[in-house]
Amino acid sequence: MARETGWPGVLMAACFAAASTCFIMALARTSVANVLVIQSLSPFIAGLGGWLFLSERVRLRTWAAMGVALLGTAVMLWGDSGGGSRVGDLLALGTATAFAGATVVVRWRHSVPMPAAAALAAALGALFAFAWADPASATAGDLALLALFGIGQLGAGLLLFTAGARLIPVAEAALIAVLECVLGPLWVWLAVGERPGAFSLLGGAVILSALIAHSAADLARPPNPPGVRAE
Repeated sequence: MARETGWPGVLMAACFAAASTCFIMALARTSVANVLVIQSLSPFIAGLGGWLFLSERVRLRTWAAMGVALLGTAVMLWGDSGGGSRVGDLLALGTATAFAGATVVVRWRHSVPMPAAAALAAALGALFAFAWADPASATAGDLALLALFGIGQLGAGLLLFTAGARLIPVAEAALIAVLECVLGPLWVWLAVGERPGAFSLLGGAVILSALIAHSAADLARPPNPPGVRAE
């Protein structure tokens, strides 16, 4: 797989593996709402990475949205009372950063085969987790849930999103992706009764407002004439 993807593909796979590992560890240490909302910072972090490493232009309103989102993250971190929750929030931020890194690699090397990179990411994630794993403790029900999570939520979700993102404008894809941050905590609340705290709700509302406003402004822009590339 590494030979097929090349070293840019290995770098992308490492980012995906780090993102998925941090995601699982974050879920065990903080609320689902915090994990999903902080993870929504990924597009802004990717924009910052494109500016730093690819010299891509970042619009003024994007900088403003980044600042507002950073404020929302600070509210969430400041309001958490337990150290374990702060660790989980930082791991969620690691998820967003790693996924943003993979996005920057995609923009840098468009030819990287996504299915091969995703498969390599799964292998790297398994190698990383093997040192702490205890496979013998997993029941048949645990294995079924893990298979559903890995194949359905992570695998199929990633492939569907990457396939769909190629067919619609980036702003629409980002706006649709925000639904995960809204629906995820709702499903968890209905299924297991986990309710986000007041600071999580406040900080999450600030972050989501920044992301929605930024994406809505992109949607409101007139389409570029044929042959003109969007900035």
